Amino acid sequence: MERFQLQQQVKSEWVDYNGHMNDAEYAKVFSIAVDEFMDHIGLHEEGRNTFKYTIFTLETHVCYLKEAHEGEQLTVTSQILDLDQKRIHIFFSMENEQGETISTSEQMLMGMDTTEGRPGPFPESIFTKLENMYAADREKSLPKQAGRTIGIKRK
Repeated sequence: MERFQLQQQVKSEWVDYNGHMNDAEYAKVFSIAVDEFMDHIGLHEEGRNTFKYTIFTLETHVCYLKEAHEGEQLTVTSQILDLDQKRIHIFFSMENEQGETISTSEQMLMGMDTTEGRPGPFPESIFTKLENMYAADREKSLPKQAGRTIGIKRK
C-alpha cells in the first residue's frame, strides 16, 4: 500500500493578525488529513456507505513548532503508533516546503459502526490495510512529540 500523504496550501483566510497561519487552521489541516486518511484506507464515501462504518476522533494533541505563511505548500504524513480492532493511535507530521516539521498532531481515532451508533471492529479489508501500514510504521522511531503531556517544567 502506498504511504499516506496530503498536500495542502496555506490559504489567505487561514492567516491571522500575526501574519502566519492561525492555530485553529493547523487543527483544520490535521482534520482534513484524517478525512484523507480515511479515503486512503478505503473509508471514502462509498466505503462508509458499504460498510456502514466511519471513524471518530477521540483525542488530539497538536504541537506548533514553526510558522506557516500564506501560499506555503504543506505536506502531512502519518505514522501509526498503535492499533487494535477498533482504535488507531496515529501521529501526523506537517512539513513545510523545506522539509522542516512545523507541526504535529497525535490522535486517537475510534472505528464506529454507524448502524449501531457505537464503536465496532474495523471491517476486515480495512483492518488488513491498517495492519500493513502499522507493520511498516513500527520500523520507524517514535516521534519526539509523541506521548507528551502538558505542564510547566520546574527546575
